[in-house]
Amino acid sequence: MSDPIRLATRGSDLALRQAGEVKTELEERRHDVELVEVETTGDRVDDELIQDLGKTGAFVRSLDRKVLDGDVDAAVHSMKDVPTDVPDDLVVAAVPHRENPADALVTPNGTSLENLPAGSVVGTASLRRGAQVQAHRPDLEVEPIRGNVDTRVEKLLAPALQDEHERRTEAEKERMSEDARQQERGDYEASETVEEGVENLEDDESEGESEPDNRQNAEFDQPVEEWFESLSPLQQSALGREVETEYDAVVLAQVGLERTGLTHHVHDEELSTNTHVPAPGQGALAITARKDSDAADALRDALDHVRSRVETTAERVVLEEVGGGCIAPIGIYALVQGDVVRTDVQVFSRDGTEQVGETRELDVENYATEAREFAADLRERGATDLIEEAKRE
Repeated sequence: MSDPIRLATRGSDLALRQAGEVKTELEERRHDVELVEVETTGDRVDDELIQDLGKTGAFVRSLDRKVLDGDVDAAVHSMKDVPTDVPDDLVVAAVPHRENPADALVTPNGTSLENLPAGSVVGTASLRRGAQVQAHRPDLEVEPIRGNVDTRVEKLLAPALQDEHERRTEAEKERMSEDARQQERGDYEASETVEEGVENLEDDESEGESEPDNRQNAEFDQPVEEWFESLSPLQQSALGREVETEYDAVVLAQVGLERTGLTHHVHDEELSTNTHVPAPGQGALAITARKDSDAADALRDALDHVRSRVETTAERVVLEEVGGGCIAPIGIYALVQGDVVRTDVQVFSRDGTEQVGETRELDVENYATEAREFAADLRERGATDLIEEAKRE
């Protein structure tokens, strides 16, 4: 194409990084690319959780409308946010190579999910993640948490950092007060007679040889300002964040941590996809474009990864057939293994006490049809009932 490919993206840090990866890959294939930031419904309701928005596609529809209106050529989405009912004039032109689909548990000190004390508070914005945590550890408390990846991690780290800042500040005030008192005593001693001053000086010198400075044993050995400067930008930002709920851990997508570069700054435990089956499409991107457009063809040729498309398609077929939508407490993970597509499904009640689940191997040559049959069996076993009940709650 002679003209630049205009790619719509949300303006969040994670969305821009994802779109940047797509842009780089296209440019390596000699395409000119322009990123266009678009505000979505989900971006305008920071005080609400995704499941409370009343519909799926909160982060998708606004971008796709730009595509359909011809304002841009294509849009970059997280696949797990894309509704299964794609508009007739739109197509998922490309599914790039899928990254890590697993969830991660993040804690301030590296505690694993198994070792979290009973009663610990775990934050998540996902009905699925909350149900999976409670199914695995019913003695834990699950509380909602809203915001992008950075915001959720900051909310986790904030209380401990703020407590340490307060203790350091109080300790520094006490040291300064003690220094002032010692200075006052020194000034008083200096006003005495020369003879008494000499005598006192000799006494001080002899005592100084054996009496240690108690401040050497203080809890903190850095001034508050120096300590603040030693923190990472993430920790500095967390220090100033107001938090209503104190979390002991948060659960979010591992790929979100990796794409935002936070894995080097937090303690995270990757959760097994066997016990914590990911959301359909998690870890994958979806590039939407107008059907039969030049942009759709170019994007497919440059970016589409066959295995990732097969896996995410199998997941989305099951999701659509059981009536889940992207906000339901359902995990679906498909993995191509030779001539089969191994597909894990978990459907939960909202509190994790009820579950319908199964693992089935689908024929790679006929996976879509077999995925529908799989979903039909799950419906008969009550999967759709659990989903509808969770939505009503």
